[in-house]
Amino acid sequence: MGLRPGGQDPVAEVKCRGPKNGLLYRIDLALPKRPMTLAKEAALDKAMAARQTCSACGRRYFHCLSVALGICLECHDGTSADPASYIAPPAGHQLAA
Repeated sequence: MGLRPGGQDPVAEVKCRGPKNGLLYRIDLALPKRPMTLAKEAALDKAMAARQTCSACGRRYFHCLSVALGICLECHDGTSADPASYIAPPAGHQLAA
């Protein structure tokens, strides 16, 4: 709905099986969400890049990579990746020899 609690206390709590429960707030007291700034967007992109980039080949995927592996499946076991699932790594500088 594009709203945030705006400092109000929750009026109810939804119990879940996991460690976190859902908090419910009154809509009539809620405030509009603050717009994302360029600095926040850049910080979010940097954080997502760290989760989506293979440390071995440098490809950035459109999904987050496995934390347990830390690399893409192609680098891990040779499973070929669909070229539509990643962004090619940036070309390195080619210096004249």
